[in-house]
Amino acid sequence: MSLALDGLAIAYPDARIGPIDLTVPSGVTAVLGPSGAGKSTLLELIAGFETPDSGTITLDGARLDGRPPERRPVGMVFQDDALFPHRSVRENIAFGAAESVDTAAIAERFEIGELLDRDPATLSGGESRRVALARTLASDPDALLLDEPLASLDAPIRRRLRRDLAARLAALDVPVVYVTHDQREAAVVGDRLAVLFDGTLHQVGPTDRVFDRPATERVARFLGHSVVEGQVVSRDPPRIDCGPTTVRASMVASGPAVSVALDPSAVDLRPADPSSDDSAAASNRLDGEIDRIVDRQTDTIATISVPGLGPIEARVGRSRADELSEGEDCVVAIDPGDIVPIE
Repeated sequence: MSLALDGLAIAYPDARIGPIDLTVPSGVTAVLGPSGAGKSTLLELIAGFETPDSGTITLDGARLDGRPPERRPVGMVFQDDALFPHRSVRENIAFGAAESVDTAAIAERFEIGELLDRDPATLSGGESRRVALARTLASDPDALLLDEPLASLDAPIRRRLRRDLAARLAALDVPVVYVTHDQREAAVVGDRLAVLFDGTLHQVGPTDRVFDRPATERVARFLGHSVVEGQVVSRDPPRIDCGPTTVRASMVASGPAVSVALDPSAVDLRPADPSSDDSAAASNRLDGEIDRIVDRQTDTIATISVPGLGPIEARVGRSRADELSEGEDCVVAIDPGDIVPIE
């Protein structure tokens, strides 16, 4: 089963979406981008709530564009669960269910069997979200669209449901388009990743590949990579001149000028210790100074000034962060394989 968008486009007075060419195989394709990128509009085009100016939508070879929403075998979960307040959970799930579907079995799959006689107003955010998903799947769709399905939940609930939702979606054998602005959510849930800016797709590929190898500077910066500019001074072995600093890479671009992306997770940061024999002998070992340290929920981000590279970021664990202080000298080590040329 595959969902295919070919040249899909729509224009508004102040914005344009597309043309978009995207193939969504069975599994989860996460569409990631900032607010206003056109992510929700893309889902509305697929579902039939918006009419494209051009392009086609096909599902397993059958054209969907031109059909009204009710004639498209596509299920959609909105940001607002939109449960019927006057119906019980059981009645919500049964509403629009296919005759061949066992609604009780779907309820058990989402662990809401004990909620079937409850009123939607009595449900927690997580419970309500599970009911909305169960109701959509009860219609036995051939494709599933999810619009920021965890956005309305508190952060602790959202973190708890990410992997739960990823496991449940992985069990479905249909194309799933999962819209989110949350990078962690996209990384956990998505098998494939499509990055959307201003109505245009900038990169599509396996999730790990896109995060590890952003194709453009805009994608790199959006995903949190530091971007460094330099000149190629050697191709064998690959070396890049960044002002007073020269770094080794595993590959370089074809032209003399090059921009490279540095994933903060790939930057090994430690306090400066002149007596230390650095353990990363195969890495670029660079001296710098820690400008800023920001503690987050699960890790710490340090901004480091390195001559020629400018400010770059490193993601460190809490134990390593306790050894660091703002304003102190430091050493960073970057493996040449983690220096990624970008357009």
